[in-house]
Amino acid sequence: MLIKGKAHKFGDGISTDHIAPGRLFHLRSNLPELAKHVLEDADPEFPNKVQEGDFVVGGKNFGQGSSREHAPTIIKLAGVGAVMAKSFARIFFRNSINVGLPVLICDTDKINPGDELEVDLTGGVVRDLTNGETLTFSPLPDVMIKILNDGGLAAHIQKYGDFNLD
Repeated sequence: MLIKGKAHKFGDGISTDHIAPGRLFHLRSNLPELAKHVLEDADPEFPNKVQEGDFVVGGKNFGQGSSREHAPTIIKLAGVGAVMAKSFARIFFRNSINVGLPVLICDTDKINPGDELEVDLTGGVVRDLTNGETLTFSPLPDVMIKILNDGGLAAHIQKYGDFNLD
């Protein structure tokens, strides 16, 4: 599974409040509208810059904070192809897979804002087409790739039933 797009770089400690601002709590029942504000507290221009297939690139502990499932959902609704970071809050990582948003743990130091990237989810490779760097990450387990390919856990369960996760 290959994904291509541009890198949008963020630092360490991007919380679910950065992703889905708490002041917009009233929009959580209208996720497409909330997605128009995704990550604007970390970068006010991000919602206007992000293109279909682009990447959110973070540092350590991406998605920390509350367990809001709508945080990864609105990242996906904004068209982001995957989120990569040095580490993720555990619940954010799991929620991302559940909603069909690929999340990759890798060293993001050599990725610069605006770099064109190509990610091979099954091969565990990030190719930076701008600077020629190749990064590796532990490939996602087959079951996670199947969940992602099906569009998330709910769609996967509809397709296969709740006892067939492999």
